[in-house]
Amino acid sequence: MMPMKGMNPKQMQKLMKQLGIKMEELEGVKEVVIKLENKEIIIKDAAVTVITAMGEKSYQIVGKEEVREVLNIPEEDIKLVMEQTGVDYETAKKALEETKGDLAEAILKLQES
Repeated sequence: MMPMKGMNPKQMQKLMKQLGIKMEELEGVKEVVIKLENKEIIIKDAAVTVITAMGEKSYQIVGKEEVREVLNIPEEDIKLVMEQTGVDYETAKKALEETKGDLAEAILKLQES
């Protein structure tokens, strides 16, 4: 590995070009969302750099993160609430989201309204 400490930006760019590495800043990025099984990581006003080396792209993201929990509601639960209450898909799904997936509470809530 060659020492890079104290290397000026022009030298760094020249070395990267010789190695076939290209870096570019993505313009106009509003947010980056990383979706995991039970949560999302949202990075607003992110600075994103695309690094292309040996035909592969890597993304470097810098910004303030916000973590949001995501509730995965099974389709069967939504259909059951629809059948029991006579509401449409979106209303049943919203009721389950508001009750954090509790079937009984969602059905009661919809029957009361």
